[in-house]
Amino acid sequence: MEFLFDNERPIYIQISEVITLKIISNEFKPGERLPSVRDLALLAKVNPNTMQKALSYLEDIKLVTTERTNGKFVTTNLEIIKKEKEKWAHDKTLKYLQDMNILGYSKKEVIKYLEEEK
Repeated sequence: MEFLFDNERPIYIQISEVITLKIISNEFKPGERLPSVRDLALLAKVNPNTMQKALSYLEDIKLVTTERTNGKFVTTNLEIIKKEKEKWAHDKTLKYLQDMNILGYSKKEVIKYLEEEK
């Protein structure tokens, strides 16, 4: 797992994005036990409290659940994972379209460009 942080946003948000991406891309499978907070913190080279904050955020949005004494797990609710994946796809699509608009491409030109890139 690779963590590359920028100074623009809180680190715990960036960590939660990395883990979310691993969940929605099925690298972390539904129901799979996540590494411990301490192990994840070591991988990310952050304080365990920062990692705990990231995981708590993921629990708040229901992508991660905690089982007392057993650790943290990816949700088994496929609908939650699907909705998060769709949200990411929507956000990335909007960003792409905004960037193409800045470059001067019309919607029609963007569609043509995408069709040619198949």
